[in-house]
Amino acid sequence: MRTVQPARRVAFDVLRAVTESDAYANLMLPSAITEANLSVQDAALATELTYGTLRRRGTYDAIIAAAADRPVAEIDPAVLDALRLASHQLLATRVATHAAVNESVNLVASTQSRGAANFANAVLRRIAGATAEEWQTRIDAAARSDDERLALRTAHPVWVIRALRRALAAEGRAEELEALLDADNASPEVTLVALPGLAEQGEPRRPYAPTAFGSPGGDPLRIVAGSGGRVRVQDEGSQLVALALAGAAPIAEGERWLDLCAGPGGKTALLAAIAHQRGVILEANEVVPARAGLVRNALRPVPGEVVVHEDDGRELARRRSGEFDRILVDAPCTGLGALRRRPEARWRKSPADVAELVPLQTELLSAAVDALAPGGIVAYVTCSPHLAETVGVVQDVLRGRDDLVELDTRSALAGVAVSPIDLAGDDASHVQLWPHRHGTDAMFLALLQRTASDQKEK
Repeated sequence: MRTVQPARRVAFDVLRAVTESDAYANLMLPSAITEANLSVQDAALATELTYGTLRRRGTYDAIIAAAADRPVAEIDPAVLDALRLASHQLLATRVATHAAVNESVNLVASTQSRGAANFANAVLRRIAGATAEEWQTRIDAAARSDDERLALRTAHPVWVIRALRRALAAEGRAEELEALLDADNASPEVTLVALPGLAEQGEPRRPYAPTAFGSPGGDPLRIVAGSGGRVRVQDEGSQLVALALAGAAPIAEGERWLDLCAGPGGKTALLAAIAHQRGVILEANEVVPARAGLVRNALRPVPGEVVVHEDDGRELARRRSGEFDRILVDAPCTGLGALRRRPEARWRKSPADVAELVPLQTELLSAAVDALAPGGIVAYVTCSPHLAETVGVVQDVLRGRDDLVELDTRSALAGVAVSPIDLAGDDASHVQLWPHRHGTDAMFLALLQRTASDQKEK
């Protein structure tokens, strides 16, 4: 049996799971590294190979198709994943050519026929015969439009590029598109959260959220374990939107809060820590049982009890009409704002997903408004900058109600930030964070307040 270096085997196994089972690499890779007992160096290699291959899959597929002289759809999926993995090593790393080719051929030979291994060897020899720049020039020449050429160069689907361009243009910053696409392809820094009142913020401090700090080095999971979960990994943008809801108005003891779409529980735990400090009653809801379990686990370090429901958020909110003072609606979305951390999402999603999600997002936000007490505030959040999922949803809900006003979301978020934050656009009713500008995921936030219809601002 042909042997394969452990880091490459782990990367290949994760790629296969992503392709075959729609697995999430960021969830599967850490456990795969642990199970394989990889050294620190091999773990770093497996991480680079996995994420690098997933990020640039579209570009590598175009190169593989050219080298194989056939569409990638005609290549066996396992062979294709091995070719993608080798292409990343050949074109974007310093891995020796013979190691990248030979070990990838061994991966194919270990599960496929001799003919498949010979095919992989021939394709990889052709790919290795030209530089990354030469291959880029060749596939650029075959592009049918400027957007398709940009898609091949930056490894984003054309529809995603156009959606991101429109979102930036809405702020008057369309010229930042390529900087955003480049940021999507950069490995994000690990950001940690210190739950307020339960842990102290560490070093180095992040620029905006008072709870956020960067990993000081080493395995961040050891820091999390050593803190008993009072410190955990969480993007700074995710922290900011939760803090903005808590800081949007003075908190009165006895308020009732609800996290309507809570899984996997990072924002829930942050809100729970604040609620514990301020005498607030927090409830959470997550419709998927496995994700509800993650929410309960995230809440374990926080004193007190937070009831976690497992219900359709729309139905739960409608049953609890007028009960809550603050509600977080972190709505299911395409995740286009977190492509740095979940690179496979760019190849998994399509415009059809947007069309399917928008009605659900609208219904969740509208139901959440029904569950607000007069004067209550809802935070509508998505980890997507797609305009249909963000301002489009908010405007649809506003058009259907006479008991809802937009708050100055920009001031609310700036008010919880510990240093000035560049928030573009003329409309202060919502905030869009960006990887290239803020170093966060592309989180969207809009704060809305329920009021009696005769008090609605004109």
